[in-house]
Amino acid sequence: MKIPTDHPRYRSLMVRERLSEMVDRGLVTQTGLISHGRGEAFDYLMGERSLGPSLRAERAAAAYLLKAKNPVVCVNGNAAALDPKNLIALANEVPAKIEVNIFHRTEKRMGLLITHMEENGAKDVLGRDPDARIPGLSSDRALCTKTGIYDSDVILVPIEDGDRAKALAEMGKVVISIDLNPLSRTSKTATVSVSDEMTRALENMIGFVREMKGKQDVIEETIGTFSNESNRKEIVDGICSSLMSEFGRDG
Repeated sequence: MKIPTDHPRYRSLMVRERLSEMVDRGLVTQTGLISHGRGEAFDYLMGERSLGPSLRAERAAAAYLLKAKNPVVCVNGNAAALDPKNLIALANEVPAKIEVNIFHRTEKRMGLLITHMEENGAKDVLGRDPDARIPGLSSDRALCTKTGIYDSDVILVPIEDGDRAKALAEMGKVVISIDLNPLSRTSKTATVSVSDEMTRALENMIGFVREMKGKQDVIEETIGTFSNESNRKEIVDGICSSLMSEFGRDG
């Protein structure tokens, strides 16, 4: 489909076209399209920009990744389809391992996603040959690798299922979510809840990683002064303010 570049929703429409194509290729499931649409609705409510608390969460996320002993960037179908380049760039910058983990798992789909990440520049992508399980999960999302997700101390989970986020947190991991919905189970469970569109979040986090790398005092201060509960509340307040501004009111 030819979409005019001057269309006011050009970027959004291009993303939808790419996801639709990825469904045809077998990388994204049809239910993944529903998940994307739900997230995009929250982006509208935020004014399609990184709010102040979003940036604070992204900075805290970068600090946790830099402090980690075994950080992992987890990738599902939607994340791989939306922005493989920035997922890989963040993993390289930290550095962190990359592991593919999906709910609707088949060996064919795992192979397609890992190949897709490798074609975009990723090296040594984990997930094809799981040798461990996340406790408390009965779905195939429990399948993981010992050296990756299972032994990770800090894990980034963009566009995550709430049950797995909870299971990872119960394993004692620092869970960093990227989820536009600040009220989702994932956002409520995560150590750091990044409520932002994924590409914006990744680009911001890459910048913060570069800024803080090697500055242990800054990393510790960033982590020590961050409150996820307060930050999530500010995101909700920001959404409410944005909504009320549409009617010429301040709330």
